[in-house]
Amino acid sequence: MAKANVICRCEEIEIDEIRKWIAAGYTEFDELKRILRVGMGPCQGRGCREIILRELARATGKPLAEVRSGVIRPPVKPIKVKLLAGEVD
Repeated sequence: MAKANVICRCEEIEIDEIRKWIAAGYTEFDELKRILRVGMGPCQGRGCREIILRELARATGKPLAEVRSGVIRPPVKPIKVKLLAGEVD
């Protein structure tokens, strides 16, 4: 059965867990990302980033525009060396 308060579905992180870490002083998305792995699943934060940013804004009293959204990196995928060399099948 799915958990009702799951915010990051990829990592199954609930809002209570996010709030606990924010209360402990982790007030930036990248900090929560390092601790909880939010935004690191297959969706790359498309499902949870905005919700977590709004929670950070609420908890810190900052406007949403002032909350740092964190570094977004594309997923790393292995590629064949011949593609780098410009060879085509």
